[in-house]
Amino acid sequence: MQYSQYISGEFRQGSSEINYEVINPSTAEILGTLQFTSAQDIEEAIQSALQAYKVWAKTSAYDRSVKIRQIANLMYARIDDLAKQISLELGKPLAEAKKEVQTAAEMFEWASEEARRIYGKTIPSRTLNMKQTVIYEPVGVVAAFSGWNAPAITPARKISAALAAGCSIVIKPSEETAGVALKIAEIMNELDFPKGLVNMVFGNPEEISNLLCESTDVAMITFTGATSIGKSLAEKASKHLKKLTLELGGHAPVIICEDVDVDQVAKAAAAAAAAKYRNAGQVCTSPTRFLIHESIFADFCEKFTGYAKQIKVGSPFDAQTQMGPLKNTRRLAAIEKLVENARGLDAKIPVGGHRLEDLSGHFYAPTVIIQPNLDVDVNHIEPFGPIAILRSFTDLDEALVEANRLPFGLASYAFTNNFNYIQKISSEIESGVITINDWQASLPETPFGGVKDSGLGTEGGDEGIHEFLKIKTVRVAQ
Repeated sequence: MQYSQYISGEFRQGSSEINYEVINPSTAEILGTLQFTSAQDIEEAIQSALQAYKVWAKTSAYDRSVKIRQIANLMYARIDDLAKQISLELGKPLAEAKKEVQTAAEMFEWASEEARRIYGKTIPSRTLNMKQTVIYEPVGVVAAFSGWNAPAITPARKISAALAAGCSIVIKPSEETAGVALKIAEIMNELDFPKGLVNMVFGNPEEISNLLCESTDVAMITFTGATSIGKSLAEKASKHLKKLTLELGGHAPVIICEDVDVDQVAKAAAAAAAAKYRNAGQVCTSPTRFLIHESIFADFCEKFTGYAKQIKVGSPFDAQTQMGPLKNTRRLAAIEKLVENARGLDAKIPVGGHRLEDLSGHFYAPTVIIQPNLDVDVNHIEPFGPIAILRSFTDLDEALVEANRLPFGLASYAFTNNFNYIQKISSEIESGVITINDWQASLPETPFGGVKDSGLGTEGGDEGIHEFLKIKTVRVAQ
């Protein structure tokens, strides 16, 4: 694929002298070279977005809806091509990549529907000669940042909501999975959108974030990625009083209660293993800290480790593959460090705990750590990789304390048939999303966002679109 920037409706190379090699993590082969953007390119992208915003904001909600749906339709039509690019750049198994493309298309589909439902309201006045209304307006030019682990979903979520609200956007997807985002840009380029409505820039993250945050023509920042970077962006945005949404890291707990019967244990363990090792665990909502009631702990551990051992790791284009590689050598090193720390503290690792040296890419075995003490690093640091931690608890209050121990609060999971437990878990877990008896944490139509160090604001649903709007109160005396 030809990698490039996408600025003002044109695919072109950046004017920086820095070249970046996009790597296939399954083979360590070079997929292509991307020339980084420069400060001049960024400024052009901002100005292009500003001019497009002036046109798009005045486009009727109905027309915006029709245009956004066209993006979804073309993504559905090109699902195989987009999925192949995800598998090449990320290593995600092809079937899993197709599901991601479908979800990304659904985000545009949902946004197209909601674009026509950005309702204001009338507020009863204190006097008969006064009319009071509240209207919603697009915030303006949006600067967006998305990571490599969901290269279709994350850009799609931000672009679709911004367009539905009437905004334009300058987005920096990850250069490590640049081709996936660029294929979305290609779709938009074929449709009759204002030039510059969506700009994609790739380059030095710190340089780009500084330029976008400091620009007086950028009204909002939206970021998905690491908590440390999100906090840095928040500081930059606050200096210029820009609106901000952050979707950051997690360390998702899973509470499995004693009322889950034997058959459910088997099903839960199988589904848990599939959920844990999806995208090699490189998912911010990935279930990681499994807290299992002591009465069913041994049974669950036996079944979970059995399923983990059976997971087929390999090429994303092999139909039998269930887990692909880690994205890069940084992730390999990080996972190895966490595992070695656990070993050094005598943690039990019955499955995995090593690289798969017989495969040429960035492959690491599905790993299970049982009953590690709280001093183990992986109990505090989001692994963002194929590591599951299994620990027992004696009562639900103990499990809830452990679930809430960390400063993260993105996604949480629980399995129980007890109505009182469901109520207690729902009300006491400190998390933006709680999923009970299921593993799906995020859908286009539901709000998604974290609390504590896991984020600010929300994405998805009509709440996510409202993040890209500003409120105006109008009072008219008659």
